[in-house]
Amino acid sequence: MTLRSIIARSEALIASLPATLVLLVLRIALAVPFFRSGLTKWDAPFMLAPSQAFLFGQEFRLHILGGAYPYPFPTLAAYLAATGEIVLPILLVLGLGTRFAAFGILLMTAVIQLTVPEGWANFHLPWAAMALALMAYGAGRLSVDGLLANRTPEMTPTGSHG
Repeated sequence: MTLRSIIARSEALIASLPATLVLLVLRIALAVPFFRSGLTKWDAPFMLAPSQAFLFGQEFRLHILGGAYPYPFPTLAAYLAATGEIVLPILLVLGLGTRFAAFGILLMTAVIQLTVPEGWANFHLPWAAMALALMAYGAGRLSVDGLLANRTPEMTPTGSHG
């Protein structure tokens, strides 16, 4: 057995990993840091921690074109961020509306990047890459999206069931 054949067999073995399993792990990997962060933002269900409104109103700034600007509507921004960090990861793990949930996470990542610019290499870039992959490839078969796709009749270009 040559080195070339060992490499080829090894690559074939690695490539045989089911894409749906890879997408499941990717969904979980992206969901975990956002969900954990979201849990810290609430004192109780539907009760935002007062510290969050303070942070968005007094501490956080949007770093745009060399300037640091306060958040517009900081209390609303705090509620949206806290809600997104709970709801979007749950949707990702379930694989429900995955492409939209991943897009929401991508938008949140962009805002986080504007707020904490020094986090781009260790956090924001990997999060953006994972979100983009899920937007492009979807949730896979191990998901609610996958189950719904198998039960929904496909439409032909004319609009009738095919």
